[in-house]
Amino acid sequence: MLLQISKYLIYKVRSIVVTLKNQSNAICLCPLDGVIETIGKKWSLLIVNEIGNHGSLRYNDFLEELKGISPSTLASMLKELQKEDIISREAFNEIPPRVEYTLTKRGRELRMAIIPLLTWATKKGNFKMHCSCSLLKK
Repeated sequence: MLLQISKYLIYKVRSIVVTLKNQSNAICLCPLDGVIETIGKKWSLLIVNEIGNHGSLRYNDFLEELKGISPSTLASMLKELQKEDIISREAFNEIPPRVEYTLTKRGRELRMAIIPLLTWATKKGNFKMHCSCSLLKK
């Protein structure tokens, strides 16, 4: 059902963009196809931001930083972000095994692209800081 709604919304947005074709401020959203389903999910941008804040993170570090994410959701999101070439996974041949996640070039570009959105959202003024980033002084 959610997939049908998502496809319908993408169709409606494309229809609107096409009807605005002759206007100079019209924007084509076609490049977002495929990516929007990934970055539009609740944890995606939070994961990208956490990696950006820390440089690289291990699986358990995500669970500590992102309070409320389930292990299965985290695993699923990490796989999706890898598939979209937003993050990379590096497994080290050590005992015990170690895996680290870092941002790819696309991931770093995405992180830089969301900064204006964050700036815009903070102007709203009525938000509550609720992140648990260990880098922020409480």
